[in-house]
Amino acid sequence: MSIPMTPAGPSSGTPALEPVAGPDAERGVSLWRGAFQRMRRNPSAIIGTLIMLLFVLVAVFAPLLTSFEPGTGEFFREVTPSKVPGPSEQHWLGLDSGGSDMWTQLVYGARQSLIYGVASTVVGLLAGSLLGVLAGGFGSVGGRVGRWVDTVIMRIVDILLSIPSLLLAVSIAAVITQDSLAIIIAIGAAQVPIFARLLRSSMLAQGGADYVLAGNALGFRKRRIVMSHILPNSVGPTIVQATLNLATAIIEVAALSYLGLGADNPRVAEWGRMLVNAQERFSADPRLAILPGVCIVISALGFTLFGEALREALDPRSRR
Repeated sequence: MSIPMTPAGPSSGTPALEPVAGPDAERGVSLWRGAFQRMRRNPSAIIGTLIMLLFVLVAVFAPLLTSFEPGTGEFFREVTPSKVPGPSEQHWLGLDSGGSDMWTQLVYGARQSLIYGVASTVVGLLAGSLLGVLAGGFGSVGGRVGRWVDTVIMRIVDILLSIPSLLLAVSIAAVITQDSLAIIIAIGAAQVPIFARLLRSSMLAQGGADYVLAGNALGFRKRRIVMSHILPNSVGPTIVQATLNLATAIIEVAALSYLGLGADNPRVAEWGRMLVNAQERFSADPRLAILPGVCIVISALGFTLFGEALREALDPRSRR
């Protein structure tokens, strides 16, 4: 006995199931594209991006933004024991206590902060990622040797994490020769355990995914599974953390310079050194300390806002 089939369409009263097509059809988007779309609607992300772009543009084009050289003290004769010349037509932010143009010191200080911050973050990211890949790679594939390597690396990372990052950076900078490279290595070394621990935890979380089980079942080499599949799916949180660490690096660069561990060349403009030079004249000329302090706060705030917005955009729990 056959069962009659009811034709679909307007005559039968049954709605026809037709594929949705056209520009209004909802299409899947990649992780990073979806994050970009959410960040465009986030005011914090927009503000952070604008601050970052302004900071980078000022740092890159510093020689074009001023006609003076930093740290020359060419106007020192205009500085008196009781007064530092303020804003004027020639120096629209005034002079500093050393007789240099204040605007010139600030824009070249932005360049130094950008160079030190980016370079130290890259050093910390590369070294920390290497430790994270070793620990997470061996830990995710299992085995007695893998667990042993993971344990040894993470105990070293735990020792580094037990020391405050700024104290670790100060200790390393005090041991190394006082120059620009010492600042980069010191701040980068303080960031190593953060990246190592984060990447290792991300890789271990990916180690139980279905694609890893499928790769093992198909007989793929463990190194191929780790480097070609687990690692690419684990770097997202590390990239977000690198953005946040740039804000910390800028603050630590100023802190090391403030403590006298910066570049030994007085002609190298640094925001931290400007704060030190402003101490003795703070009551009479507070702008000498307020201006570099505001620059440090705003630049760090820009990277922080952008990094937090990026983390929220990549977090599946915050998607709407």
